[in-house]
Amino acid sequence: MIDRLPPPMRTALESAYAVPVRAYHHFGHALDVLAEVDALAGTPGWRQPREVQLAALYHDAVYEPGRRDNEVRSAALAREHIARWLPDEGLDAGRVADLIELTARHGRLRPGDVDEEAARFLDCDMAILGAEPARFDAYDRGIAAEYRGRVPGWLFKLNRRRFLKSLLVGERIFLSDHVHARLDAAARAKLRRAVTHKQ
Repeated sequence: MIDRLPPPMRTALESAYAVPVRAYHHFGHALDVLAEVDALAGTPGWRQPREVQLAALYHDAVYEPGRRDNEVRSAALAREHIARWLPDEGLDAGRVADLIELTARHGRLRPGDVDEEAARFLDCDMAILGAEPARFDAYDRGIAAEYRGRVPGWLFKLNRRRFLKSLLVGERIFLSDHVHARLDAAARAKLRRAVTHKQ
């Protein structure tokens, strides 16, 4: 998908991810989520794969740590770019925007709250939790770096531990059966270690 974007669209997207400078939620993260989506492309259940790919690319395009409207703003940017550069592609910009806005509800959704395609997309964004230890640790450090100087360290540590613990104690971390079977055990091991480390 990324190679099929019109060059001005890709440039505008990369520019959005460059501001502010980010330690984790940068363009590389969007490409990682897209790679996770593409890795699942051969499995059944996809209805609008191009929309999911675009949601992966745009889901953190607008990101300022601590703001509550990042997802809404990212969704609006995706709509704007699709209308400007892909108007004749038959894309459902509303679906792209809806998927992006769902990422604001990570950790609060259960299987069945969303359709299977949306569940897989959300799981692809959370797949870092089941990554090898070095990648997970880099992710955890990156999140901390993004909040450094924006909120007091003690408050970040408290809220971060609370979020990770809520994922750990939940019945499911991943919403789709496929990703749950593949990553749940690894994710829980990383979360247990991270929660203990933040005590």
